[in-house]
Amino acid sequence: MPPYDHWVCMDGPMPELPPDTEWPGLSAALEEAFDACADTWLNLAKGLAEEPTSIYAHAPACAANVSDFGLMLAWTRLIDEWSQNDTTVLVICKDPWMFRHLESRPGVAATTPPGLWCREIKSALRGYAARMKAALGVMQAALALRKTSARAETGGTSLLVYGHPKSDARGQDGYFGNLMEKAGDLQRILHVDCPPGRASELAADGRTLGLHAWGSPVHALSLAFKKWRPRHKSLTLETRWLVRRAAALEGASGQGAMIAWQIHCQNRWLAATRPHVVAWPWENHAWERAFVRTARRLGTRTVGYQHSVIGRQMLNYSPRSNVDGFASIPDQILCTGAPTMQRLADWSVPADRMAIGGAFRFPARSDVTHDPEAPVFVALPFDGITAAEMVAVVKATQGPRFLVKDHPMTPFEFDDADLVRRTKISLADQVAVSAVVYAATTVGLEAVILGLPTLRFRPSNRIALDILPAGISVPAAGRAGFAAVLAALKPPEAMEPEQIFAKVDLDLWTHLLAKEDVARDERSEK
Repeated sequence: MPPYDHWVCMDGPMPELPPDTEWPGLSAALEEAFDACADTWLNLAKGLAEEPTSIYAHAPACAANVSDFGLMLAWTRLIDEWSQNDTTVLVICKDPWMFRHLESRPGVAATTPPGLWCREIKSALRGYAARMKAALGVMQAALALRKTSARAETGGTSLLVYGHPKSDARGQDGYFGNLMEKAGDLQRILHVDCPPGRASELAADGRTLGLHAWGSPVHALSLAFKKWRPRHKSLTLETRWLVRRAAALEGASGQGAMIAWQIHCQNRWLAATRPHVVAWPWENHAWERAFVRTARRLGTRTVGYQHSVIGRQMLNYSPRSNVDGFASIPDQILCTGAPTMQRLADWSVPADRMAIGGAFRFPARSDVTHDPEAPVFVALPFDGITAAEMVAVVKATQGPRFLVKDHPMTPFEFDDADLVRRTKISLADQVAVSAVVYAATTVGLEAVILGLPTLRFRPSNRIALDILPAGISVPAAGRAGFAAVLAALKPPEAMEPEQIFAKVDLDLWTHLLAKEDVARDERSEK
């Protein structure tokens, strides 16, 4: 091994190298580099989105919570900076695409690259197998639910939602709260992520239907071939290995099939029922952009609910990566509060397309109290790799007790330890906690609003998106300084929940979700 001053590990298990020579503050440096690369990713993404098959991918939509394209740009920026100074940094990279991308950078001396062709072949075969499995699954779902499509209302108003575990058949929805009870005759349509069994459970309310019902079993046979295939014009000298890598990794899963099936089902549903207005938890993903285009062509009004939070790194919300700009964002975007609406305005979303609709999902008040003797509440993120590191770190931390809650959409299995216990009770329903540790989940913002000492966890060699709105910050720490930062936490300054999560404006929601004839009458009266 050549002499070096510092080392970093980009992927895989941490090497057995002296911990005191690991690059100090790597997690913070990666995050700063990611922020500096935001414009680069947005500009690249718009070019990638011109390709027809890009709709099956997340990298062209700048979806940083499911694509690590921006992370690779951040690593590139860091390594370019290191190559320009006198310090020698050993970079351990087992990724065959990223290795080839980095070895061509000025000032980089590389060893023999990892094998590529075998990895690409395995990825391609795995992808076809995954998409075929997905195709067979959705074919069964379409057959199971096909008769239910006859119950769909024509020309009505609908909520298009994911199959959230907190949704029920009594009118409660994991994204829209009790809106189905309060805002009139709404129909709930479930995204194809919701399996037919769960869709049937929720359909007991008489107003819920699974989108699978509109899918063609014959069309499902084509899904094995649905994946992102970047054209040669996207493979420029500067980014060809990054694009090739992103396409290979995304193509090694069944996601292309599921996105294609979602688009197929939603198009057939829209054409068959011609709803007057549809609202959904808007995140500006590829399938949503396709949905808006189809809805607009058919005369359906669209209401995107900005249902969560928008931190500075959640670039998928920016229209800049949309190939058709504002043409594929909803007719109206209702935000949870002023900070997120300002974030969208900063990204050039037109002011006349936005309003504050309020927050259905977040408790405005909670009885949980701060008790220095109580356990530390740990909220795991959607990302399993970051969740695994967080669990490992808290197990290695001596002193406090920890209660670990996994993400509701991605359960994470781990064994309890003496001081580390799993909990199914959310933060708002806890009796007392001494502090909250989180990564890339809105639980962190809830903790700040509740006045609890809060720590944002930074993983070692990846990005856990900072979800906090502008003007709010909490201490952050990675693996190395975790225990010390946790021990020094103090409660944040008191704030009112309405500063972040506004009260639900039911009148606005009712007006926007009114059927066309009602809305027309209201406009005539005015």
